[in-house]
Amino acid sequence: MADTGTITVPHLGTSTIGYRFGRPYDPSLPTLVLVNSFSTSADLYRPQFADEDLAATANLLALEPYGHGRTRASYEQFTYWDSAVADLQVLDALGIPEAFVLGTSQGGWVAARMAMLAPRVVTGIVPLGTSMDHESPRSRDLGCWDGVAFCTPAIDALAEEVGHDWAVPVELVDAVLAEGLGEDVSPAERSFWHETHQQNYSGDDGRRRLRLSSINLRDRDGLHGRLDDVRCPVLWMHGTEDTVYSVANAEQEIGLFTSSADAELRVVDGGRHFLSASHPAEVDRATIDFIRRWT
Repeated sequence: MADTGTITVPHLGTSTIGYRFGRPYDPSLPTLVLVNSFSTSADLYRPQFADEDLAATANLLALEPYGHGRTRASYEQFTYWDSAVADLQVLDALGIPEAFVLGTSQGGWVAARMAMLAPRVVTGIVPLGTSMDHESPRSRDLGCWDGVAFCTPAIDALAEEVGHDWAVPVELVDAVLAEGLGEDVSPAERSFWHETHQQNYSGDDGRRRLRLSSINLRDRDGLHGRLDDVRCPVLWMHGTEDTVYSVANAEQEIGLFTSSADAELRVVDGGRHFLSASHPAEVDRATIDFIRRWT
């Protein structure tokens, strides 16, 4: 597996987007774009890159959203719509005419935005452990988390300029891991994400990117009124142990893809919020079948 590199696109006053191929690009295969969850990086998809069957089915291309990994922009503000536009520009720059898009949590709504913006490019989406709503009372009534309460303390704590020696506190990383993978995270995995976060979010630039990423998560726009513009097939996978967004919410929202060629919700017993990491075998097998069906 190659290391994460960058590619330049024109969006937001010129951006460098962090990207990683699992193997050298093979134009005879379909492409699966992988969009990572809040504060993680392309490394979230290490299990997918290691899956030989998945790699033989599609080119695996991880793209890091604004505020994450190695992605940077000339402009200082960004939203999830910007990440969707930039990812489409990466595909164009790489000469990839169409792709499936799999996204975990925030990656799910980037995938949906990509499908809305470029229906001729996005041939199918696989949202994992996500929600298509804003952080609404409706979603909390259905058992989803209180994203406002989770994000606001971090946003407030990250408001002041810091020195070059600053790095994201491990307590914040542990809070993300608890929501994404539960409390039973191995010491090796916890240490990996502590180190990765502190590399990606250091100095005042890191503080600012993490704060804007948290603001985007808390204050994002909902997609309910737009989902009938998604025409490609949708395979939504959701874990029963997802403590961020509930199965009940997913059961309602899958019905909003009324123009999709097919829209299926698949519930994974015991699955966590970062479903591609907690249950990679189930996600990879379903994704392979989905790609083969719609290619």
